[in-house]
Amino acid sequence: MTSEVKRREFGVFAELALVFLKLGFTAFGGPVAHISLMEREFVHRRKWLDSDELMDLISASNLIPGPNSTELALHLGRRRGGGIGLLIAGLCFIAPSVILTAAAAWGYVRFGKIPEIQGFLYGVKPVIVAVVVQALLRLGGSALKTPLLVVVCVAGGILCFLGVNEIAILFGTGILLVAIRTAERRNSRNSLPLLSVGGFSCCSLFAAIGAPINAVPLSVPYLFAVFLKIGSVLFGSGYVLIAFLRADFVDRLGWITESQLIDAIAVGQMTPGPLLSSATFLGYLLEGPIGGLAATTAIFMPAFVFVWLSGPLIPRLRRYAPAAAFLDGANGASFALIAVASFRFGVASIIDWKTGFLFLAATVSLHFFRLNSAWLILASGSVGAALYQ
Repeated sequence: MTSEVKRREFGVFAELALVFLKLGFTAFGGPVAHISLMEREFVHRRKWLDSDELMDLISASNLIPGPNSTELALHLGRRRGGGIGLLIAGLCFIAPSVILTAAAAWGYVRFGKIPEIQGFLYGVKPVIVAVVVQALLRLGGSALKTPLLVVVCVAGGILCFLGVNEIAILFGTGILLVAIRTAERRNSRNSLPLLSVGGFSCCSLFAAIGAPINAVPLSVPYLFAVFLKIGSVLFGSGYVLIAFLRADFVDRLGWITESQLIDAIAVGQMTPGPLLSSATFLGYLLEGPIGGLAATTAIFMPAFVFVWLSGPLIPRLRRYAPAAAFLDGANGASFALIAVASFRFGVASIIDWKTGFLFLAATVSLHFFRLNSAWLILASGSVGAALYQ
């Protein structure tokens, strides 16, 4: 019996490693695209969970610091294989991006340039937009279950377009739903305005937390400390990382130039997986392989800790009315943030008739033929490389 259990556990861990390695090598396009790929893989293909459960995990990932798509991978790994599954899923999802980014950093340091793969990305991006749109259509039914949640979603989208901090939107809408449903149960709306305003104000202050850093000489321990701080307070989209890196490494510390920062972000965007792999590039650039390892470990480590601590609470949240209301509001806001990010990504990715054609072809293939998105990404990238000028 014991050997049978061990074989079953080994099978679960091997499956986790293989599927997250595959996602790690094919997850181009940023957190929104990564989440879309996971939704397609785990809700529809493997049926590990349903759309409601996935939305809860997405909201939980959005409410703690760190890279959202990586944290979703950690939650999925923990759900499937416990603490070991969390480690396997996270490491396998991150590893391809880190390895490719480290290779690019080695080439950058040795030859002074970044390998050109613009044509491949030119073809890949329209497919990613199509994958995201398909995921949004499927997630909409779970996130927008009532007219009130539709209103919350629209309001969240408008606030996002106006530049309101994402964590403030998520916490604010969650608190707003708690206030509304509490008032409905008590037949009183007196507490609604205070709770709503207080929620948005507190969350805006919470999202701004981050201690300034005084200029210090470059060393591996200080490099580790700076990236650990960034990983511990980085809320929202991975693109918020750019502001943190510029403030700390260019403005305060003066360790890199603006041009080097742009190169690091470009490499992070051109490789699959989380954008936070840009930390690997900068760490390697500043302190060689040891610096790359230190930066990578520091920026991703808080996500593992936060997910490990918060993971056991998620299944219990739906049992309590206030927590369920908060999750419903956060889910509606999460859907809005994904939709806004998808729109912006689509505007930046579908730029001419060729990318428009690739988007339509991918949409038809996903909807009617249910082709694997990984194969579509590889095929479209090859076509894009041939068409790119």
